Amino acid sequence: MTPAQAAAARLARHLGEQIANGTLGIGVKLPAERALSVQFGVSRSVVRKVLARYLDDGILRRTAGSGTFVAALPRGGGSGALPRTAITHVSPTELMEARLLLEPLLPVLIVRHATPVDFERLQHCLEEAERAPTFEEFEYWDGALHEALSQAAHNGFFTLTLRLMTEVRDSGEWGRLKREALTPARRRRYQQQHRAIVAALCDRDEQAASAALRAHLTEVQANLFGA
Repeated sequence: MTPAQAAAARLARHLGEQIANGTLGIGVKLPAERALSVQFGVSRSVVRKVLARYLDDGILRRTAGSGTFVAALPRGGGSGALPRTAITHVSPTELMEARLLLEPLLPVLIVRHATPVDFERLQHCLEEAERAPTFEEFEYWDGALHEALSQAAHNGFFTLTLRLMTEVRDSGEWGRLKREALTPARRRRYQQQHRAIVAALCDRDEQAASAALRAHLTEVQANLFGA
């Protein structure tokens, strides 16, 4: 292996580890190609080749004018806490019940620990969701927003727990229900609710954020399964 190949391998391994352990969570923007080039001592063309492999696998996604973002966990990565068969046996109803119990607790930790970078990430997810042209794009950025909320809490247990919720959301049945329930009017409503949640967090108002998050999830639950 040449020095350049070794450096490329280090970069690929570094990105894989950072994504798998949650340091680079879903929705997080990667450093610029130039920064990675300097950090690992490789040309920008080598950086592009390494990133291309992750892009092809769907682990990264590139947004024109914005940058490259983490889109999914590596295959066989994830938290490793549950086998795939266990995840697919969690019903959408069970998932929604768990989300209603856990996610409204996040604002307490976010208000206490979130950094300006966390708030920037939340704003980015909001903006991308609002401009998403398709259901799939909107659903991706909706999930990225909730992942960003868990990351902003800076609590490893919550991050792992909510990542399992994301894996259940990606299992298929959830997507079918969401597609059937998501009318244009409901999508606009969800976007307004997301903005209210993030605005309250940016104001460090944990009570308003928690109430807004609970109201949003309750409405999603009613739309998915009936009042």
